[in-house]
Amino acid sequence: MSDLEKIKQLRASTGAGFKDCNSALKESSGDLEKAVEILRVKGISKASKKMSRDAKEGVIALTNLENKTSVLEVNCETDFVAKNEDFINFVKELSKINNQVNSDQEKLKKTLMQNNSTVEDNLVTMIAKIGEKITLGRAKTFEYKDAKNYSYLHTVVKDNLSKLAVIVSLSSSEKTEKLDLFGKQLSMHIAASNPLSVEISGINKEILDKENELITEELKNSGKPEDIAKKISSGKMNKFKEDNSLMTQQWVMEPKKKVKDIISELGLKGLKIIDFFRIKIGD
Repeated sequence: MSDLEKIKQLRASTGAGFKDCNSALKESSGDLEKAVEILRVKGISKASKKMSRDAKEGVIALTNLENKTSVLEVNCETDFVAKNEDFINFVKELSKINNQVNSDQEKLKKTLMQNNSTVEDNLVTMIAKIGEKITLGRAKTFEYKDAKNYSYLHTVVKDNLSKLAVIVSLSSSEKTEKLDLFGKQLSMHIAASNPLSVEISGINKEILDKENELITEELKNSGKPEDIAKKISSGKMNKFKEDNSLMTQQWVMEPKKKVKDIISELGLKGLKIIDFFRIKIGD
């Protein structure tokens, strides 16, 4: 095999550039396997330097298998790379594995991909090949007994990859088209309205305390009497809770009604929102 053919083969198997392949072959005295190892080691070195940079772009991948639905965030530095074919194919395979391991990231990193290398090693190779920091971000899997999952993707990059994804899990003793339609619409509502919890009681206390601090600080400078300020503060806090609880939010498709009103009107037996998850790149 000629040197040029070896370089071509090395480029095809590693995705490295011509100069890097030529240099690795010289260093390995023409041994292809050694050259691959040299490039892998150099790739790790290059990748480690890139890991100090910011990766706030990327995609959210969604995989749905029967009634087990998972989302996985994979970050990169630029939107250009987020649309790269190699990156897209890599993330699609990652998404399937993530669903299999129930969003356990330690298991995910150690799992073998189709090329018989671990996710961890393939991640390093992808960083070296593409030239940007790539990281695994947030992940979530929904698999609830006697419930059905619905999902929505917003700003789709390709197929099951998007910039924003929602999963919502509903339970009901009636499995009808009406339920399916509501599930899809509720997913879209969550994407638009970004609730913090299903019910007011589920909103994180730290978030409420912070909001209360901001309102108190705002009213301090208003010059209003203390009793009036307390009433205003209470009203603002109640409004904040209602606006951020899914059940008490205004239904995006009919703002005069709340989500709980829509559920009541549907009249589906035992209809309950079990859980939801909303994830957006950059948040």
